[in-house]
Amino acid sequence: MLFLFSCEEKKTILPKTESIQKEALTLRNKAIESFDKQNFNASFNEFNKSKKLFETLKDSANIGYILIKISGIQQVNGDYYGSKETLTEALAYFKKKSVYTASINNILGIADKELSLYDDAIFYYKESIKESENLDEKQDPLNNIATVYMQQKKYDKAIIILEFLLESPSSKKILADKSNASKRSMYQDNLGFAYFKKGMDDQGLQLMNEGLQTRIKSEDNYGSIESYLHLADYYSKKSIRKSDENALLAYKAATKMNSVDERLEALQILISNNNTSNISKYVQKYFTLNDSIIKVRNNFKNKSAKIKYDAKKEKDENEKLRLEKAENQLSLQKAKYLRIVFVIVFFFLVILIAILIRYYKNKNKAIEFKSSYDTETRISKKIHDELANDVFQVIAFAESQPLAKENTKENLLQKLDDIYGRVRGISKENNKIETGKDFTKSIKEMLSAYNTIERNIIATNLESVEWEDVDDIKKITIGRVLQELMVNMKKHSKASLVVIKFESDPKSILIRYTDNGIGCEKTKISKNGLQNMEHRIQTVKGTIEFETEPENGFKARIVIPK
Repeated sequence: MLFLFSCEEKKTILPKTESIQKEALTLRNKAIESFDKQNFNASFNEFNKSKKLFETLKDSANIGYILIKISGIQQVNGDYYGSKETLTEALAYFKKKSVYTASINNILGIADKELSLYDDAIFYYKESIKESENLDEKQDPLNNIATVYMQQKKYDKAIIILEFLLESPSSKKILADKSNASKRSMYQDNLGFAYFKKGMDDQGLQLMNEGLQTRIKSEDNYGSIESYLHLADYYSKKSIRKSDENALLAYKAATKMNSVDERLEALQILISNNNTSNISKYVQKYFTLNDSIIKVRNNFKNKSAKIKYDAKKEKDENEKLRLEKAENQLSLQKAKYLRIVFVIVFFFLVILIAILIRYYKNKNKAIEFKSSYDTETRISKKIHDELANDVFQVIAFAESQPLAKENTKENLLQKLDDIYGRVRGISKENNKIETGKDFTKSIKEMLSAYNTIERNIIATNLESVEWEDVDDIKKITIGRVLQELMVNMKKHSKASLVVIKFESDPKSILIRYTDNGIGCEKTKISKNGLQNMEHRIQTVKGTIEFETEPENGFKARIVIPK
């Protein structure tokens, strides 16, 4: 069936992933080069183009890395809120804690510090420390926490952290490496500045000078700007001339490095010192530079927002087209395979129904066979136990006694009549059950046969059941089960009173059997006749429950569906 209804699917043309990956990597590397050369606009554009290509490849690692780099460009351009949005987007691409998530939290802290959200900044720096694997990675966020404390004028807290970074054995070991010279000089400068703000001027000046010399020696031009600014601040209340000298050095280094914020800070110190004839020129430079950077940064923010908007719009349109295409393909697939599904389900149901019918027929046959076998076994046992010995004794009596004598002949006839009576009793117990209009009459006759002087059988509400609505098989089952209950009672119960109550509702017939016999423990109920009853009841999908205790009689509850 599948072969007849199957159809050839069109092959999907896969994109040339290798060429896309090559182009994406080329653009990413080019963006990194532009970033290192401080050509941030070009770097920003190249990172965004690379990101689009990596998105088609679903390369999470590269997308996350590029977003981190873009956030750095946004911070350089003063777009700290935009940087936080980009970093939040980047976090989605890193499910597990790693060096990347540590870096993201550290950069988020820097953004909040620049926005004067100091408590939030410290929170992100601490998250970065948690996600860092070793002290080498934890040093930068620790230093950043110290700089926030200095902004908050919590110099004692800042000093504790910076002294740990410079003086603890584990940290000293890391800083001893020449590659970490810029780190060491930064911690020296920051600790010296914290000492100075705390009033420990001599220690502070020594450390700030040591940090500057280390930076000059290692050609850390950007770091030296911060050293000059800290020294200019230090000398502003001690030697205006030296303060101006350091501020000018910071301004020149910042101009060379194209670091606008530091140039503005240096000009602020020169203007504040007011110790030169060039003060008006510095003021003019400050306002010109400030206006220019505000304009540039606003342009960058607008450009960044437009790129994000265009990228989102393109992504949404592509997603919409992809969904429409997927829906069309799904509709076609549904149309192609609907018939197959219907045919398979139909044949499956037919086969399942056939299997179930066969299973239940075989099950019912097995139950009927077991019931018949148990009945035959019971009759055979009864004949053997109750009649075989008597017949043997009659034969022996006939062989050993002179039959010509009248009293011998009468004795023989009496024995044969007794055997005949018992044979008729066994026959009556297993003869055909009347299922027609005389059903109730036959049940009454069968029950009355067990009435004796010592035993009273009472059947109530037998005529209240609408027996014409009950099929013949269920009537026969009820007759046989009642008969087996009587036999069981006669053999084991020693009851003097038996009550059988019939009840009915639109769905079922309920028969309650109760006797006042000796009963027994429920675990010791004889399973011969009772099992036969259970098999019979199961054949007509009914239920039978037994309840008995020693000296408390025997009860049975039978429910048979109409």
